Amino acid sequence: MAGPLLETKFHTPTLRRRVVARPRLKERLGRGTESTLTLVSAPAGFGKTTLLAEWLASASARGWSTAWLSLDAGDNEPVLFWTYVVTALKASVNDVGATALSLLQSPQSPIEAVLATLVNDLHVLTNDVILVLDDYHLIESREVHEGMAFLLERLPPQLHLVIAGRADPMLPLARLRARGELVEIRAADLRFTAEEAASYLADVMGLALTADDAAALDARTEGWIAALQLAALSMQGRTDVSAFIAGFAGDDRYIVDYLAEEVLQRQPADVQRFLLQTSILDRLTGPLCDAVTRQDGGKARLAALERGNLFLVPLDERRQWYRYHQLFADVLQARLVDERGDELAELHRRASAWCEQAGDTREAIRHALAAEDFERAADLVELYVPAIRRNRQEAILRGWLELLPDEVVRVRPVLGIGLVGALLVSGDVDGVEERLRNVERWLGPPGDDGREIGTGSPDMVVRDHEEFRRLPETIEVYRAALALGRGDPAGTVRHAQRAIALAPAEDHIGRAAASGLLGLAYWGSGDLEAAHRSYSECLAGLYSAGHLADTFGCAIALADIRLVQGRVNDALRTYEHALERAPGKPGSVLRGTADMYVGMSGILRERDDPLGATELLRRSDELGPLGGLAQNLYRWRVAMSRVRESEGDLAGAVDQLAEAERLYVSDYFPNVRPVAALRARIWIRQARLGEALGWARERALSSADDLSYLREFEHITLARVLLARHAAESTESAKRTGRPGDSIHEAAVHLDEAIGLLARLLRAAEDGGRTGSVIEILVLRALAEQTRGDTAAALAALHRAVALSQHEGYVRIFTDEGEPMAALLRAAVNQGPAVPYVRRLLATMNAMSATGRRTPVGPGLIEPLSQREGEVLRLLATDLDGPGIARKLVVSLNTVRTHTSHIYAKLGVTNRRAAVRRAEELDL
Repeated sequence: MAGPLLETKFHTPTLRRRVVARPRLKERLGRGTESTLTLVSAPAGFGKTTLLAEWLASASARGWSTAWLSLDAGDNEPVLFWTYVVTALKASVNDVGATALSLLQSPQSPIEAVLATLVNDLHVLTNDVILVLDDYHLIESREVHEGMAFLLERLPPQLHLVIAGRADPMLPLARLRARGELVEIRAADLRFTAEEAASYLADVMGLALTADDAAALDARTEGWIAALQLAALSMQGRTDVSAFIAGFAGDDRYIVDYLAEEVLQRQPADVQRFLLQTSILDRLTGPLCDAVTRQDGGKARLAALERGNLFLVPLDERRQWYRYHQLFADVLQARLVDERGDELAELHRRASAWCEQAGDTREAIRHALAAEDFERAADLVELYVPAIRRNRQEAILRGWLELLPDEVVRVRPVLGIGLVGALLVSGDVDGVEERLRNVERWLGPPGDDGREIGTGSPDMVVRDHEEFRRLPETIEVYRAALALGRGDPAGTVRHAQRAIALAPAEDHIGRAAASGLLGLAYWGSGDLEAAHRSYSECLAGLYSAGHLADTFGCAIALADIRLVQGRVNDALRTYEHALERAPGKPGSVLRGTADMYVGMSGILRERDDPLGATELLRRSDELGPLGGLAQNLYRWRVAMSRVRESEGDLAGAVDQLAEAERLYVSDYFPNVRPVAALRARIWIRQARLGEALGWARERALSSADDLSYLREFEHITLARVLLARHAAESTESAKRTGRPGDSIHEAAVHLDEAIGLLARLLRAAEDGGRTGSVIEILVLRALAEQTRGDTAAALAALHRAVALSQHEGYVRIFTDEGEPMAALLRAAVNQGPAVPYVRRLLATMNAMSATGRRTPVGPGLIEPLSQREGEVLRLLATDLDGPGIARKLVVSLNTVRTHTSHIYAKLGVTNRRAAVRRAEELDL
């Protein structure tokens, strides 16, 4: 999350009342809309911004969507840079960028995933949009340049990008130039012609020069617009204009220095002092200028400077904020250092104090650092650490701390632990343990003045006492995270348990963080019950702290664990409970709500309700990116892929997986169902066995591997690949020899290999309590034994799978296997303890085969209705609409919709009328 954005950076600079017409440059800019990139590159003062602002105004008048972003040196942090870019586009075209902004709020989101979603949004636009990035030369971040290069390679035709700056950007310009995808406007193009210079001097600056004088000045400045402007200001009121022009010479730097002196010397002393003192400010407003200069009337002074054309640029329509032209600011700052350098630190201290009072802590910190008032800067940074953590701005925190002297940071344990957090977020773990030990030595209560003498060390300084009190548990939490990153679950457990023991009972957030790390460690190790218990404690802590939005992440983990355990009903209740506990405020939706619908859709899909699953996915999508967590973009596409697979659209399923893979964001959850394995399963169904075998080789999978929970899904997929290979080789061999018996013998090795692997997987899954995996393994075991001709073994495996499934509502895990499973079900229809469920599954498969229906059918319910579902069903038979039912039952409309989806799934219907009719048939 980038924090508050400066709205003034999005304002297209205000056009002057009189400007020089430059049709030749506008025509070239117009050609740029047919290329990938328009580059406007020239030194300061060549009129880049003015030209682009004028052209953009005319484009807007013709109906184009336009966006402007003025960059500064603070935008080198990639998340902040792209947040500004996307926000600028979204302000111009509302349908663009919401998903990208959501991803930018997650520290794990790769920039390429952010940009890919942005490109997708732009690609569907019906109108074109022009985006201007001004002062791009201030961007030095390699990560930002790489992101921009990625965007340029995939730029949709609807977006026309214009980059303006004083130097060529670190982008693949040569490649774009070779492709004819680059339009360039450079200093030689921007220089005024003699005619343009004469027009500027006469019409804009109001000078009555002879044609010879105007031509001479243009020649000496070589059309440099800023120099012409400075010269014109210096000539105002002169009687010896020709002599001034004749003596005007020198390179660019000396011209600027000379003219600046001429301009400043002609201003009253108080104006000169004001200009120099306020030149330290990136943005100027009246009260801030008053605080820095210790004078009144700053607002009026700024207005007078603007009227006098003294290089002041308004940043908003209300003329409250301004900035100096950068060239002018550079000159002023250089002169300030030379002439009044002893005032510089004090000026920055005044600016820092004003910004702090105004609530602009970041600018207050910047000025304190510029003043080299490191103690004040450290105080401000320390008090800002909680906000930094909330806004995910650890990179900015790290930058500040690196500017502070080591001796200042060393005696401030809160800053030390803040730096550790920033390093961990960025993945830079080298030296973190040593830093944690350095922080540990300060543990102990600070004095009333915030200081305490450390043992044999300088004074300790603490400004945020609450953060200091949390140091012991925070240290253990960070050590737990370090251990998790090292693949040391035992260490994670040890440190997380210490953190819980150290945290007071009322510190719900600290205890929840440690419990969440415990859950991750247990989950990754395959101890699902311990993981569920820890995540439940994390969830309880978040509820107690009132962090309702954060509870959805826990709900996802808890439901995922229950699904692995084969407890589908519990997983569904977890999602429902999360929605009921955190319904959000009227007219708003809590972040993470969309994820609950995605999770429930997967359950409905397994229960053979693709329509209900699709409806939940639609509902999730309607909530927009702000309704989902960072992983929701990925999980949504995986869920939609499964729906497409159920519908028989295997190509569509693969497409969804490709999109999911691109959007995958690591969130420390164990990735136990990787996209590549899901895709390999679809390849098997598409008879693309070669690609599935290639996947197995790439993953270095073998039937002799040591088994683990983290790779269990991949090994089950390998068993499917081996069974498919056996089937393919048997068929091919039979075609060659005409003797099926011989073909079976030739391919038997793969069948035996699959059965042996399945036997080992079954024992491991049973030992780990992973009933969801057990059911799938038994289904494959039944099919494998049927292929081998051992009907008794096949039926035994099938009966076990059915017995484990019938009370949880599994359907697709059977029906997806097609005719071989139907044959087994027919053989089992009159034997075993789960005969009613076998008949139910068989009836479903028969109906799908005969009519293409994909919802459960048959004489009974796939699962009994709950008491609340029965209440909803009875009200569905009335004239009440959804909101009316919600009011009647005193629940949210979302809860009614969830119960309705479950009712449809259990009754095997897709609409309200059919549900009522089916309920009557079943005498419900």
